[in-house]
Amino acid sequence: MLNQLTISELTAKLMRREVSSREATQACLEQIARVDGQLHAFISHDAADALAQADRADAAVARGVTLAEQPLLGVPIAIKDVIAVQGQPLSCASRMLASFVSPYDATAIVKLKAAGAVILGRLNLDEFAMGNSTETSAFGVTRNPWDLTRVPGGSSGGSAAAVAADECLAALGSDTGGSIRQPAAWCGCVGLKPTYGRVSRYGLTAVASSLDQIGCCTKDTRDAAILLGVIAGHDVRDGTSLPEPVPDYAAALSGGIQGMKVGLPREFMAMALAPDVRQAVEAAVRQLAQLGADIVEISLPHTEYAVATYCVIAAAEAAANLARFDGIRYGQRVAGDNPLELYSRTRGQGFGAEVKRRILFGTQVLSQDGYERYFRRAQKVRTLMSQDFRQAFAKVAAVVAPVTPTAPFKLGEKTDDPLPGYLSRSFTIPANLAGLCGLSVPCGFTSAPQLPVGLQLLGPPLQEEIILRLAHAYEQSTAWHRAKPPLAPAGAAPA
Repeated sequence: MLNQLTISELTAKLMRREVSSREATQACLEQIARVDGQLHAFISHDAADALAQADRADAAVARGVTLAEQPLLGVPIAIKDVIAVQGQPLSCASRMLASFVSPYDATAIVKLKAAGAVILGRLNLDEFAMGNSTETSAFGVTRNPWDLTRVPGGSSGGSAAAVAADECLAALGSDTGGSIRQPAAWCGCVGLKPTYGRVSRYGLTAVASSLDQIGCCTKDTRDAAILLGVIAGHDVRDGTSLPEPVPDYAAALSGGIQGMKVGLPREFMAMALAPDVRQAVEAAVRQLAQLGADIVEISLPHTEYAVATYCVIAAAEAAANLARFDGIRYGQRVAGDNPLELYSRTRGQGFGAEVKRRILFGTQVLSQDGYERYFRRAQKVRTLMSQDFRQAFAKVAAVVAPVTPTAPFKLGEKTDDPLPGYLSRSFTIPANLAGLCGLSVPCGFTSAPQLPVGLQLLGPPLQEEIILRLAHAYEQSTAWHRAKPPLAPAGAAPA
């Protein structure tokens, strides 16, 4: 089926005129109709618009446009509903923006369109990307395609679930503390968080501005390299965008890993890991060694403070960023007898419980007493964590680690206590705090039930080629990334 192809496989067929973009897009739309009633990976999609885009791509192929000119020509790609696409909804999975339509394209979307991609639809997420399971969405939960009773991870759960379920060939997401890598690991696909500043954040709804980064979920590492090559690059509209040239990431995949020093952090492996997860990760590390990598034990001593540091910084920045949703300028408005009443009613009804919790905590962190006690102290610890990584990367080219300590939990299992959700990010948060690039690649399954496990590769800033090369070498020697989830028959009710 065409929707099961990778980007590189589909574009090769398109260039040989063996298939059309319309056929590939139609196959994705049919898969959405077949399984999304169970998964709820999509918030919205416009079939007629997607097919019209596909027809324009087919016309471009007929004119002789090449992949060198448009490397994603005719490829159906879905977008996390926190990234602006002109004329499409931008709800951030919140009642606050339930009827909002974006008036412009994010820079990443401008680049996708210039590369010929077909924008397929809007993907579900935790409300305003605040969550770890895609259960805080105002429009319903997303389910894990490997087990419909379990979460897909979050906040980019819709992105990972849609890719794993072959509803699209790839998806854009955002990663603030592991929001691409964690769901990619739990859904069995590849998830890439680029270096902070490698991809423009213009058009990404800001949650925690010093942590947010647009990235992607794909079916294999080559596709991640292709997609990153399209969306990366400097953007004058984003003050944090790095003015650095964009390498040919796909070409860098074939460099080999013989003799590459890869660090295994003792602090990560000393944490509580589910036995099946530990077994899969340790087997993957041995496989990298067999492929020629030199595995070196390293220390990242401030790892234990990562979750607490992240909670303080992310909540403080979210409280500041979400102040703009006041019922006056745009989005939901609930009438009141005076401005304060309008403001409080709008935010009280527009935001969900998790968003309110983080705003309240962030407001306390930024208060006169909280700023010195919490926020400034967290920033100091963040600096120490960055120094840990700099010292490690002076010895090794990359770091290998688990993505999550456990397999995905059941829907509703952690909703009363947010702490386990935060702890599921223990291994992914450090990369956001330090501004590193990170990637999750499938490395096995738990035994009972059979659920995906991810291997995490971390690289120094702007060294995505290294982690992509490592992941590609690992993929070429294993078949985990080719496994497909056993979706229930169309129309079946989820357990």
